[in-house]
Amino acid sequence: MPIKIPADLPAYDVLTREGVMVVDPDQAARQDIRPLRIGLLNLMPKKIQTENQFARLIGATPLQIDFDLIRMSEHQTKNTAAEHMESFYRPFDEVAASGDKYDGLIITGAPIEHLDFDAVTYWAELERVFAWTQSHVHSTFGVCWGGMAMINHFHGVKKHMLPAKAFGCFRHRNMAPASPYLRGFSDDCVIPVSRWTEMKRAEIDAVPGLRILLDSDEVGPCLVEDTTRRALYIFNHFEYDSDTLKQEYDRDVANGTPINVPCNYYPGDDPARPPQNRWRSHAHLLYGNWVNQIYQTTPFDMNAIGG
Repeated sequence: MPIKIPADLPAYDVLTREGVMVVDPDQAARQDIRPLRIGLLNLMPKKIQTENQFARLIGATPLQIDFDLIRMSEHQTKNTAAEHMESFYRPFDEVAASGDKYDGLIITGAPIEHLDFDAVTYWAELERVFAWTQSHVHSTFGVCWGGMAMINHFHGVKKHMLPAKAFGCFRHRNMAPASPYLRGFSDDCVIPVSRWTEMKRAEIDAVPGLRILLDSDEVGPCLVEDTTRRALYIFNHFEYDSDTLKQEYDRDVANGTPINVPCNYYPGDDPARPPQNRWRSHAHLLYGNWVNQIYQTTPFDMNAIGG
């Protein structure tokens, strides 16, 4: 089954060209099934790129998905056209006031990890989002800074500054092969990493109900299951395109920002050579497993979500 997104959303053409099944709302309405409703709270500056990345992973599953785009009400983006935001995004205040419920919600990262959480301009609203998920979302997936913010809000786990940016592709161990979220995973896998902060393994292990699913000796915990909050937190970037790390590296070089060549990314660590994608299959596995787990456990009556 396909993902349902507006035909004029840029992701529609991108995914269609890649062979991902997409339908517009009129086509989807003729299918006599209950689609899963998944929202994307997009905190990234490059909104369209992030939409494409997550729609690609969610749209590869064999279920019909209603994919809703959500933004913070109190924060105006400077990097995406206002017309795009007005056409395709709902402010969170509007979503909350509507009483709408979601089978799944993805909360993205944001390039603000150097700030304390309570110094973020929209932190108060984001805390309202976290509280709202407990009554209106069946399963929440926090990504990178979004995952760090969630685990801090719900459990007080702190983020710690790194002496140098963790930047590149790093091997991670499968710590829970029997987890439904890691079904089909190898014993280890490569994941793109791009962050200045980390969450400490010992601090996560000390919290009842938290379980580390993917871990790395080099860059620490990656994927954490939170059974008490029906949530997953991932601190790295399975959703990245093949050239996303390259874009970040080229940007910093052009700006004169000190940056290391991303580890284990370019063949021979040579930025003149095209990077190789070694994480795509596991990315599809993880997000496909998450959607499947939602499908298996979410109430058929959406009014029962959060009950």
